[in-house]
Amino acid sequence: MEWDAIRQWFFSFGEKYGVNPIIFGVIYVGAIPFFFASMAWLVKNIRGGKSFILPMILTGFFFISAYLYLIIAGKNVPIWVYFFIVALVVVSGWSTYKKIHGKIREEPPTEP
Repeated sequence: MEWDAIRQWFFSFGEKYGVNPIIFGVIYVGAIPFFFASMAWLVKNIRGGKSFILPMILTGFFFISAYLYLIIAGKNVPIWVYFFIVALVVVSGWSTYKKIHGKIREEPPTEP
């Protein structure tokens, strides 16, 4: 597949669903470092016995932020997109849950 075909396919989503594909892409990629930072904060707070509510909420928010934009700003979004988003959130949430619990069970690093 050539670059022009990929670009045309990507930008067609903006026309079809009424969203700016650049904004969607920026939110999607831009949220990645914030997602990992909030996940690290979440693990640190759980290991330290501190409140984990705010980092947990932020981790979830950064995970679904691009899809929230699609749902809020989009139009004519087919029902399968909502099901796909729910499935993606469930599977990724389960994966994140397992990853966090795996890190919690690891021995904390020793200080020199």
